Amino acid sequence: MIIKILVFLIIFTSVSLSSEVKVFTFTEKEFSTLKVRKVRGADAKTKYTLGRNEKGKYIRAEANNSASGLGKEININLNKTPFLNITWKVEKDLPGINEESKKGHDYAARVFVVKKTGATPLSNRAMNYVFSSNNDINTYHRSPFTKKSIDYVLSTTKDNLNEWVTVKVNVKEHFKKFHKLDVSDINGVAIMSDTDNSKLNSLAYYQNIYFSSN
Repeated sequence: MIIKILVFLIIFTSVSLSSEVKVFTFTEKEFSTLKVRKVRGADAKTKYTLGRNEKGKYIRAEANNSASGLGKEININLNKTPFLNITWKVEKDLPGINEESKKGHDYAARVFVVKKTGATPLSNRAMNYVFSSNNDINTYHRSPFTKKSIDYVLSTTKDNLNEWVTVKVNVKEHFKKFHKLDVSDINGVAIMSDTDNSKLNSLAYYQNIYFSSN
């Protein structure tokens, strides 16, 4: 299950430095190039589909006892754009699970930010920003599967079930605080909705994921 904290990176993308850098465009063209990879040990893949509302395009993620990630390798200069911005919504959450345990380590919505720190994916460090079903905002813990990934709650269904929420977090500061790494860039971002440990069902939406200078 350590594979769960890895981004399944498909596209190598060069990004020009600016005050705002989009991670996903949520277009048909982009979506067709992103490969969904099932987490080892999961019974099925999470179903990702494109949609649109009055604010633009989004990805719908339906997990039914499933786990898979959807991501890209993308270099982000954290000295220029250290803030990760996410707009997301959880329509069906995972009440009653212990997200800090192996049996309950599932989230209806999560966004991984990965820094390569070695020759293999297992050596990478990750910040795992989650839409929790049970914990409070700004609480955090290490993944029960690896100490190299931190779960940090940016939103919770206790406050915002079935509501669009926009959040912002300083990724550069978090890598320094939690991983003791003063990083100048990160190398990958992925979304994942997973319910393979709890064997439950969830439904979530991701929209407008980007890095900014402030």
